Order: sequence, then C-alpha cells, then structure tokens
Amino acid sequence: MAASNSGKDSYPIPPASADLATTWAYLEEGVDHIMTKLQTGVSYTKYMNLYTVSYNYCTSSKMQGTAGDQPGGGIGHRTGANLMGSDLYNNLIRYFVNHLKTLKTQSDSLQDEALLRYYAQEWDRYTTGANYINRLFTYLNRHWVKRERDEGRKGVYPVYTLALVQWKTNFFMHVQSKNQKLAGAILRLIERQRNGETIDQGLVKKVVDSFVSLGLDESDINKVSYEVYRDHLEAPFLDATDKYYRQESEKFLAENSVADYLKKAEERLREEEDRVERYMNTNTRKALIQKCEHVLIREHAQLMWDNFQQLLDYDKDEDLQRMYALLARIPEGLEPLRKNFEEHVKRAGLAAVQKLIGEGAAGTVPDVDPKAYVDALLEVHQKNSETVTRSFRGEAGFVASLDKACREFVNRNAATGTSTTKSPELLAKHADALLRKNNKMAEEEDLESALNKVMVLFKYIDDKDVFQQFYTTKLSKRLIHGVSASDEAEASMISKLKEACGFEYTNKLQRMFTDMSLSKDLTDNFKERMQQNHDDMDITFSIMVLGTNFWPLNPPTHDFIIPQDILPVYTRFSQYYQQKHSGRKLTWLWNYSKNELRTNYLNQKYILMTSSWQMAVLLQYNNNDTLSLDELVNATAISKDILKQVLAVLVKAKILINEETDQYDLNPNFKSKKIRINLNTPIKAEQKAESTDVLKTVDEDRKYVIQASIVRIMKARKTMKNQALIQEVITQISQRFTPKIPDIKKAIDHLLEKEYIERVEGTRDTFAYVA
Repeated sequence: MAASNSGKDSYPIPPASADLATTWAYLEEGVDHIMTKLQTGVSYTKYMNLYTVSYNYCTSSKMQGTAGDQPGGGIGHRTGANLMGSDLYNNLIRYFVNHLKTLKTQSDSLQDEALLRYYAQEWDRYTTGANYINRLFTYLNRHWVKRERDEGRKGVYPVYTLALVQWKTNFFMHVQSKNQKLAGAILRLIERQRNGETIDQGLVKKVVDSFVSLGLDESDINKVSYEVYRDHLEAPFLDATDKYYRQESEKFLAENSVADYLKKAEERLREEEDRVERYMNTNTRKALIQKCEHVLIREHAQLMWDNFQQLLDYDKDEDLQRMYALLARIPEGLEPLRKNFEEHVKRAGLAAVQKLIGEGAAGTVPDVDPKAYVDALLEVHQKNSETVTRSFRGEAGFVASLDKACREFVNRNAATGTSTTKSPELLAKHADALLRKNNKMAEEEDLESALNKVMVLFKYIDDKDVFQQFYTTKLSKRLIHGVSASDEAEASMISKLKEACGFEYTNKLQRMFTDMSLSKDLTDNFKERMQQNHDDMDITFSIMVLGTNFWPLNPPTHDFIIPQDILPVYTRFSQYYQQKHSGRKLTWLWNYSKNELRTNYLNQKYILMTSSWQMAVLLQYNNNDTLSLDELVNATAISKDILKQVLAVLVKAKILINEETDQYDLNPNFKSKKIRINLNTPIKAEQKAESTDVLKTVDEDRKYVIQASIVRIMKARKTMKNQALIQEVITQISQRFTPKIPDIKKAIDHLLEKEYIERVEGTRDTFAYVA
C-alpha cells in the first residue's frame, strides 16, 4: 500500500464516543477510497485513523441506535456489546452490495474476452481492497466475528471472506446465470487455443483461480473448497473436452492413418497436461486426463489393436512405442497387444526353423546343423527381445509373452517334429562345438558371449534333463580326448548351469573335473613306480580312472583280446591299482582309448593316431602282410559288424588294401603329405548308439526322479488325493522336465507295491505315507 499523504480527509476523525452514523460515515468514505481509488494511495495516518475509529467503536460499551435487517443477509437486532459489532458488520454488507451493483450493470453489455478482462481487472481491484479492509477491521474479526461463529451463528465471516461471499452472491452468480456467461467465455478461449490460436493464458488463469477462491466450506472457512470451481467450470470444461476430442478424433481418423493418429493423440494428451499446469486447477488433472484417455484412446483402442500387427511386421519402432505408451494408459489396453505379440514371435520362430530345414523336409525329422539351428532361434529371440526393451519399455507382460512364445517354438518346431528331446540335444551339441579347441572363437570374450547365448535358449528348454545328459556325455568326450578349449570356459559354462538349475544339476560335471585331476596324479605316480621297478617300459602311457556314477560311459559290448604289445603295461597297472585301492573294480573302456603307432616298414616314418580297435588290427600286421576278415575277428575278438567299419576307415586311408573280398593287405607303398595321420574318426554305429544311450539313460533317471518326488511330497503331506499328488509332482519336476501323467501313475503303482505309500481304507483315490 502506498504511504501517500495526498488529499485531506473529507470527514474529521470522530471522537471515541461518536454514534454509529458519524462513525460509519467516516469509515465508509475510507473503505470506498480503498475499494475504488487505491491506486491513488492512502496515507499512513489516514489508514491508522480508520483502524482506530473501527477499534474505538467496537470497544465502546454504549448502546447506540439499532440497525435493522440489512440487504445481502445482514445481522438482525442484537443487544449489548454484540450490537457494536453487528452494526459495523451490517454496514459493510450494505457497502459491498451497493459497490457490486455498479459492476453488474457495467458487465451486462460485455462478452467473451472483453468480459473476462473486465472481470479479472475488477476481481484484482476488489480482492486487493478487501485484503486491506480486512486488516482495518482486525479487532472486529478477532472478537465479534469469532464469538459469533463460536456460538454457531451462520452467515458470519471474517471481513475478507465476507467480501468474497458478497462477490459470489451479487456479481459472480449474476454473470454466470446468463447461460454460464463467464465459464462459457473461458471455454471458448480454450477451444480457440486447441484450434491453434494464441490466447492470453494469464487472463484465463486469473479468472479460473477466482472460481477456486469463491468456494467456501461452511464448517471450516480456512479450508479450500472446490465446489464453485467444480460446478461452474470443471464440469462444463470436461463436457466440452469430451465433445471436442470426440469430433476431432473421428474426423482425423477418417482422413489419416492410425500411425498419424498415434502422434496426434500423444500430442493432444501432452497439451492437456500442459493446460492443467498453465491455468486450470491441479485437481482437474486426474478427471481431465481420464476423459482424454477415454475419448482419444479407449474409443479407438480396437483400431489400434487391429493395426498392431502391421507395425510389428514392418518394424515401426517409434509407432510401436507410441501405441504402447497410449494403450498402457487404459485398463486392459495392453492385453490384446501382448497376445498378438506372443503369436507374432511364435510364428517368426517356427518360420525361421522351417526356412532352415527347407520346405521339402516337412513331416520328417531332418538332420540339422546345431550351430545353424541355434543361430536361427537366437536371431528371432534377440530381435523380439530388443523390440520388448525398446518399444515396450521392458514391461513384464511383454517379457512374459516373449518367454511363452520362445518356449513354444524352441521345444516344438519343424526340426523337432513330435520329439521333445531334439532341441536340448542340438543345443548341447552346439555348446560342445563352442567348447572344443578347434572352434573359431579364439577370443575369450567372444566365447563367453556365445555361452551366454546358449543359456538364453537353455532357459526355454522344457527337458533340461535331456540337455544335461547330452552335455555330460559331450563333456566326458572333450575331457577324455583332451580337446577342451580351456578349463576357464568349461568352468564358466558349469557355473552358468549351476546358477540356472542349482548345485545338484552340475554336481556330476564338477566331479568329472575332479576325476581328471586325480587321474593325472595317478599316472605320474604309476610312471614313477615303473621307472623304479622296470626299466623296459618304452610305451608312453597315461590313464584316466573315472567314477562310474559320474561319467556317462559304457564299456564295450563285445570281447577284446588285448594285443601282446600293450599287455605288460595293462597287467602292471591293474596290479598297481589293486594294491592302492583294494576292493575297487576296474572296467577297461577300450572303446574310448586312444593310441599312437609309429610305422617302421616305410622309408618315411609316420605317426598313426588310432582307436583301440584300429590299433589291435594294425598290430596284427607286425607278423603278417595279409589277413582275412575271419582271421582278424579271431585275433581281436571284435564283432564282425564293427570290424568291417574299422577296416573301411583303414582302407579309405590307404593303410590297408582290400582287393579281394574280405582279404586285407598292408600297403607297402603308403604315402601321405602329413607325418601325423588321424585315423580315429567315430564310426556310425558309435554315433547312433550315443543318442540312443543318452535317451535311454534319461528315461531311467526320470523314473527315479518321479518316485523320489512322490516320496518327498507324501512324507511332508502324510495323506493326499491322487489328482492333487499328480499336480504337485508336475509342479515340482517341471523345472527339469515335463513329466507325463502315465509315468507318474506308474511310479505311484510302483511305490504302492514297494510299500512306500498305501491306499487309505475306504477310499479309492487317497494315499497315505508309510513311515
């Protein structure tokens, strides 16, 4: 407030004992100056005089003349000290009513923006003046108004609140009553802004804020009430928003693509958020955004869902991001997208495998290159995983859809046919190729990254026990033949499997490494002993003693006559081991042994790397130049079928010559560019047997796993119904493999027979645990 001394008082200051008429005449002149001419200033002296007069009158105990009922809801006849307060209060009401009549008259001819400007200007002037007047009548507020309100008197307010009540009753409601003239003017400005015009947002905010200020909570006048704002502005604003966007969205979609509409809707939602920030009350945010989401998204959700596949097919990342962000705003908006995405990924996975094996292979289970197979599956996973991260913000529902689809096509596709074991087998073979010395991934990081990718697919494999068995078999071969890429890589892979499936899953694998370490020490100790006791050992010899329970190795299915050349070493080691570990039985696995022979019959000395069977055959030629098939069978005890395959390899390598049926001669003119010649290639019978043996082992193991699971469950539950037991077994085992219900029933029958469980008397389908 300016501390100006302009102008002299029109009325002299009344004495403390002045009557109401004199007192109010002085006060009214000051109040009117503050309410209408505040810009010209009020002197400090004048302001203090007004305050003093108000104070003096309120504290006077004289009973002055009575004031009748006043316009605008004044206070009626009161007595005693109360009369002093009510006199002033009623005169203030009368002043506000008269002051506002002038505003009403002037506003009647105004429309739209002109009305808003007039309203905002007068509102500013009125509320500023009311604030000063409120302080002038501090004593009235603090004592008389407070006592009246404490006694439950309705319609009595502090002076500033009284001014607002009078504004609302005598001016605001008058303007609004004419077809919501004030709110309508605001809404038309907002529509112009929505149409792209620039409007005076400060003006709109000022008028909007007045709607909030006019709200009054009778029970607590200090509390903000949004009743006036809600009824007079928010409700019509939301209706207008609904109507505007309903028309706009329908028109826009009729002329533009869904992708363009997504941009438009995103833009409009941002604008409305911004509108709340700039001039609407923040309480409107929730209702406004819900209204916009309903009209802009919910009403057109079906169209978006229908268009989703097209965006996926053409990798429209930005549009997918927009569609996701919009549909995530409405309940159940994403569910159709998740289902659609799941089907899309599944189709992509199945198509990738079909493309790999070729169209002609449908209906048969073809031979598939493990690396190509794994790469095809990974490519589909990676592409769609990136889509989930980039376009769907890694949302859990889309991750679940991706996982479900991948689980489906990884386990059942054109390469697997009806077999559930093919995928784990191919994945294990791919892992084996990665972990071998001759793989092309020389860099440790590359190999580690490739192993991580194996684990991505491993997560989706249903029959993890099949993978485990194939992996164990392949690992045993890598260790026996010394062809592991590195111990670090092997340990890393086992660690990943352990993390995914637990200690039990990798226990055997870790024990295999322990056996390898012990075998190295055993070989060294044996050689040391032999050098002390026998100096005639000119054969380089190393041994691996492997625990039957941990290594998936099968002994030869036929007899084998140990060649004389290696018999002394064989005998000495057998005796040495029995002395060291009495009670242990050694089973010699000739079918896994490797040998190196040096040729002495040619000008050039060659080293031949052979299997035991090849070694046994070739050693026969130390004493013979030509031998028949039958003679070789008698000399080695190898079965005819296997021996024929062994001989075929030696003939192909031109070590032996087969010019007559079943007659094999040593080739005296053998030549090779290599000095070391590897003849030890797996024969078909062995390769086929490996897969069969693995699957046989898996079936056997499954029987025990199911039985053990049933016993564990029954021990914990004591009694259980048949159906519940089957479900519980499936739940517990499904992490390793998906058990078949007939297998579970067989296991239950077996355990009934062995008396681990029994049927509860009087029931057909309830079992009890037998302690």
